[in-house]
Amino acid sequence: MQELVIQEKIENLIYEIRGKQVMVDRDLARLYQVETKVLIQSVKRNIERFPSGFCFQMDEEEFKIWRSQFVTSKNDKKGLRRPPYVFTEQGVAMLSSVLHSKTAIQVSIKIMDAFVAMRKYISSNLIEQKYINELVLEDHDKIKVLENSFQRLEEKKKVNEIYFNGQIYDAYSKIQDIFKEAKNELIIIDAYADNTILDIIKRLQVNVIIVTKPNNLLTKQDVLKYNKQYNNLKVVYNNTFHDRYFILDGRTVYHCGASINRIGYKTFSITLIADIDMCMSLINRVEQII
Repeated sequence: MQELVIQEKIENLIYEIRGKQVMVDRDLARLYQVETKVLIQSVKRNIERFPSGFCFQMDEEEFKIWRSQFVTSKNDKKGLRRPPYVFTEQGVAMLSSVLHSKTAIQVSIKIMDAFVAMRKYISSNLIEQKYINELVLEDHDKIKVLENSFQRLEEKKKVNEIYFNGQIYDAYSKIQDIFKEAKNELIIIDAYADNTILDIIKRLQVNVIIVTKPNNLLTKQDVLKYNKQYNNLKVVYNNTFHDRYFILDGRTVYHCGASINRIGYKTFSITLIADIDMCMSLINRVEQII
């Protein structure tokens, strides 16, 4: 019963800003049992892990509207002198990896469940509305767009996952499944790539490009030997990337919180990046390098 109450309270802390479901920094800090300034400092120390699709600060107009509609206590209003930072579902998942506490991990799982429940509620209410039936007759294309949106929500639930230390097999299985989605080309960005990746990609029937730092564990001799048998690999040595990314067919991007050779040794998450502008920005940057 207490779990249900906690879940309901978390769902009441999810707001929609800029068309995204988000949670506010001070609410997250209270759930994680840390001060708000400690949470923000942790984010700023790891800012490369929190792109705009994961975390952003309300502008003054957004802050004014949110404060007037949702902050009812006079004491709370007095304590809010600056627009707060807000975190999307991906940003919440990333928070557990920078706060380094058991409480953060457990709370993140509950928050992920709350986001999923909120999506189901919104989806089910949209479907039940009468105007959906009218759209079927008026415009089939609009219905198709709606169906695709719901499908993407379900896919997001399946692909955005957290893996805890010891879940080595599960994590590798998920990465293999992601790689198999590629039809023509797979780009793997991993500064610490080694022969572990070769054992995975040799089963793929697509061209593979690995971007990794120079003088790394994956040597030119390794690549030469591999290509003599499989001939589907290109390695680009570049030291400008900190995080790990998987780019499928030049349009789909996953963020991976751990290098492939360390998968499952520590808690990390795999996230499908839904922000199209963010995906294209990364893809364009990578294309300049390769």
